[in-house]
Amino acid sequence: MIRKCLAVSLLALSSTGLMAAECSVDVQSTDQMRFSTDNIVVDKSCKEFTVNLEHTGTMPASIMGHNLVISTAADQQGVINEGMSAGVANNYVKVDDARVIAHTKILGAGEKDSVKFDTSKLKAGENYTFYCTFPGHVALMKGTLTLK
Repeated sequence: MIRKCLAVSLLALSSTGLMAAECSVDVQSTDQMRFSTDNIVVDKSCKEFTVNLEHTGTMPASIMGHNLVISTAADQQGVINEGMSAGVANNYVKVDDARVIAHTKILGAGEKDSVKFDTSKLKAGENYTFYCTFPGHVALMKGTLTLK
């Protein structure tokens, strides 16, 4: 009887993990101006979503800094243009820019940052993107974010 109860309990625990939505993603950035992924999927059952960014390169933020910014695809260029004017002190993101859904700070070698955002900011059918706003990096450092 004890074995049967244990087996049922283990089965219940393992199936719970399979049913739970993954509400975070780990993304690495490199000295070669690349993200480790070009697609982030946000499960629509998540109330909040967390992006964990790690700079796995060896260069400092002043030379090869990276951040991760999320906006609609339509807003990307405006966010980048105004972020340049905001400068490194503001992580190359305009202060209180309503077009920015979430962003990390600028990271250098070995640094990590996380950003959590309310998924109610995302709308089904909208095209979202993530990218690095450090000057010149967006050409190689960008990807899509999808709500599913």
